[in-house]
Amino acid sequence: RSWRMRSDFSLGTFYPNPDCVLSHVLSCPVSRPSPSRRTGHYNVQRARPGEKPPYQRCNSQDSLDELALDDYWKEVEIIQHTGDAEQQEEVQLKVADEGEQEEAWLTEAGLATLFDESAADGEDSMVLLSTLTRTQAAAVERRVETLKQTLRKRNKPYSVPDVRDIFKPSPALDTKVSEHSGVGNGAEPGGGGAETETDINLEVSFSEQALSYRDGSKVTQPINEADDKLPVSVRLRDKTGMTKVGDLSAADMKKVRRLVLIEMTALFDTAGLDLKTHKPLKIRVKESGLFGVPLSTVLEQDQRRVPGTRVPLIMQRLISHIEEEGLHTEGLLRVPGASTRVKTVCHELELKFYDGLFLWETLKQHDAASLLKLFIRELPHPLLTVEYFSAFISVLKFPTKKQQLQALNLLVLLLPESSRDTLKALLEFLQRVIDHKEQNKMTLNNVAVVMAPNIFMFKGFRSKITEQQEFAMATGMANIVRLFIRYQNLLWTIPKFVMNQVRKQNTENQRKMNRDRAVKKLLKKMAYDREKNIEKVEKSSEAEGGIIRVQAPQFTKVSMAVQLTEELQASDILTRFLSQDSSVSVKREDLCLFEIGGNIKERCLDEETYMKALLELNPAAEWVIKSVQR
Repeated sequence: RSWRMRSDFSLGTFYPNPDCVLSHVLSCPVSRPSPSRRTGHYNVQRARPGEKPPYQRCNSQDSLDELALDDYWKEVEIIQHTGDAEQQEEVQLKVADEGEQEEAWLTEAGLATLFDESAADGEDSMVLLSTLTRTQAAAVERRVETLKQTLRKRNKPYSVPDVRDIFKPSPALDTKVSEHSGVGNGAEPGGGGAETETDINLEVSFSEQALSYRDGSKVTQPINEADDKLPVSVRLRDKTGMTKVGDLSAADMKKVRRLVLIEMTALFDTAGLDLKTHKPLKIRVKESGLFGVPLSTVLEQDQRRVPGTRVPLIMQRLISHIEEEGLHTEGLLRVPGASTRVKTVCHELELKFYDGLFLWETLKQHDAASLLKLFIRELPHPLLTVEYFSAFISVLKFPTKKQQLQALNLLVLLLPESSRDTLKALLEFLQRVIDHKEQNKMTLNNVAVVMAPNIFMFKGFRSKITEQQEFAMATGMANIVRLFIRYQNLLWTIPKFVMNQVRKQNTENQRKMNRDRAVKKLLKKMAYDREKNIEKVEKSSEAEGGIIRVQAPQFTKVSMAVQLTEELQASDILTRFLSQDSSVSVKREDLCLFEIGGNIKERCLDEETYMKALLELNPAAEWVIKSVQR
């Protein structure tokens, strides 16, 4: 007998333990009494034949009610009936042995020397440790101690140092948030209304903010209503410029990733959430083609044809075709294409796409949308990766919505570059669909509900969980997709406190490098150093006079002297450069002013960067205009 399950569908409510569910999904088959996803769960209101279903099912876009999930289950049934494009092995989980998890984590965080003296980058590890906040240091301590205990149980010889030797008292590990986070004027979290509803604090370590919230909540309730509100829009403001994924050099991004891993772990620890990553076992996959092929393989194929490709060409072309047909089409993404026709087109694309022989004018819009969803869900490994799948699901267990956004921000930064770029392209397209909601009837909720099964349900997902688990997980998945779409501008931003830690590492590394050079090449470099000192004196005098020199070696041999003012932004320098050099044929949007050297390797500046404020942060930097591939 059918019955309705009562549950709270507000954002942030989530039921199953994601680690248990993921392990269950990837290793334990479950018998299913019925193919229906609704039997035994809840009744749904079906439209009568010929009657249009109600698209706008809930008044609020801040929550998903029971009826709003109707499209979710319809999409699941469509996926089930469509079947796989190709038969492929199901993802299998590799469960780490005791101690392996900690060793892998320390290695990924660049701290392998803490358990293996022969590991490289010993000095870099010490520099990294010197920049950690107290919550980040506590996360490292916890993994080191766990590893020591594991090795002791096995009676194995080990060289793991005592945590008291690793984290000796130093200013970097002071308990004051503002000192170890490199905070300028960041408000103290939980401080009674210092933040407005539209502020997300990127200057203070997220885990430190969570610690302040947690400690404050033990004293009084509620601590700060703004902490549990989702802003209508996120205001990202920083005079030294916001840093997006892709703005930094590979060397600095490596540092960012290590810091973000430590910070994310600290955030989960502070919230009392268990964070476990999983490694997929190797499975047999297609070695070429479009659908059901690993993302890395598709991109390798594409890059041989179009160098520099970051998003699969087939995905780009499907999105372009859907948009060419018009985003006003009612039910776009929700209404499926004809199953047999989609399978036929899928086969034709496999044969003709790269040869340019496919007739795009014959492809119907709903079929193209179905193919786009098929491409995403048929990836052998999920777009969000097996490693962090359970962590993404756990996001909604954080006590406040701001912490949920902060956790998502860190997880996005941890994704492999291919997954991150592909996800971003998908989310930007979904936002454009939502922008036409008055015509296509696809609101934020509707799009999130339809796309959630395609993003989260990787190969073998549904066949190995119970109906009750899937029902409970459905809302959580849809809500995470909502956050992805709504706050994608924030989620692809590198927090300022992380950038400050990167700058601190670079400064210390540069100091050590200069000392080494002085010892090894003193005689050889005396004349060179004298010349450089003269240049530095000239440069210093110019900087003291409020002048910087901007170079553009791609376009001219002459540097441009720029007088700094309080209001001068990077965009002003680019505008002045183009007005002075009419021979430059590059489009304005393809130019970027770079900050190079000093305490950063290389950074493409946000056009709203205030140059005087940035010069104070990095007085040794050079300024170069270059063309970039957006």
